[in-house]
Amino acid sequence: MPWKECSQMTSRLEFVMLASAPGANISTLCRAFGVSRKTAYKWLALFKEHGKDGLADRSRRPTNSPNRSDAHLEAQVVALHDAHPCWGPRKLQALLPEEGPRPHPNTIGAILRRHGRQVILSSDAGPPATSRFEHEAPNLLWQMDFKGHFALTDPKAGRCYPLTVLDDHSRFAICLAACRGETAEHVKSALIDVFRQYGLPQRFTCDNGNPWGTPKQNGLTKFEVWLLRLGVRVGHSRPMHPQTQGKDERFHRTLKLELLERRGFHSLSACQYAFDDWREQYNTIRPHYALNQKPPASRYVVSARRYPEELPVLEYDQGETVRKVRGNGHITFKSHQLFVGEGLVGESVAIRPTDIDGLLSVVFCDRQVGEIDLRIAG
Repeated sequence: MPWKECSQMTSRLEFVMLASAPGANISTLCRAFGVSRKTAYKWLALFKEHGKDGLADRSRRPTNSPNRSDAHLEAQVVALHDAHPCWGPRKLQALLPEEGPRPHPNTIGAILRRHGRQVILSSDAGPPATSRFEHEAPNLLWQMDFKGHFALTDPKAGRCYPLTVLDDHSRFAICLAACRGETAEHVKSALIDVFRQYGLPQRFTCDNGNPWGTPKQNGLTKFEVWLLRLGVRVGHSRPMHPQTQGKDERFHRTLKLELLERRGFHSLSACQYAFDDWREQYNTIRPHYALNQKPPASRYVVSARRYPEELPVLEYDQGETVRKVRGNGHITFKSHQLFVGEGLVGESVAIRPTDIDGLLSVVFCDRQVGEIDLRIAG
């Protein structure tokens, strides 16, 4: 017969009392109580040896666990978690010594829970990406953007505007600067320090906002002009398409989770000190899922293109017509006026023929900034 969970002890005691009576029919009692003969004789033996207490449920936990992690390994896992509380089991697994045991991430999670630690799901958890684009070598492309600004704890100190630059190939954090604003001068000052340390990239990609965004009439900004003078090309993501700079966006999420949400800063200098410490861990220690759980520093090398302390002199091919951009951002050629951008004021541009007769290309460095059509009256 089916019995309620709360009356198991009473039912077992009733069964063994009836089964212990002289002339009791064990088979009939088993059918009546819905138990097997094997269970019936086990209860009778337990009752005979331990009395009523022998009928209570016993723990199924094994007296020993030969596959349980040893104490030294568990201490290592807990120490790593305490040092990096935002890193999940997969990252902690990658940090364990290669010569020692490396338990499965699920086992690491069980160890942490056993020691009262909160298990953080890996920030890169989930199915692997079906496709992932990256440039084949470091310094071919750097992604640049501002992380959303935040208030400092001292109201008089204002706000912090974190500037981030990430190498596309290695995910190496080239720059994490605590800026006072989002102006071209703030960015230029931070990048000069970066260029002196890491050299020049081949190309930057950034969004369309200030200070690198395109101004009115599709001209160049002063900031873009400065980079072009250094021989660094500049590209912009399509509006409303942040995935173009997906690696830097993902870096921002990690920065927010592991640092910005966990503490406050009373000044920009305190902020920069914390940024430098966190960036060093990110680059040299923190395993990266897309890098086979290796840190970004394992794939990054400094650029061979060194930063010139003085801008190189602009040189155009012999025979090309050179014009200096006037204060209104225009040039004049054979009664034709062309706006090339306020950012080019004071710079020299070259006018060169194209494959179409009468159509001329206006170029700054190696970038076309406009066309002059002599077939149309100026």
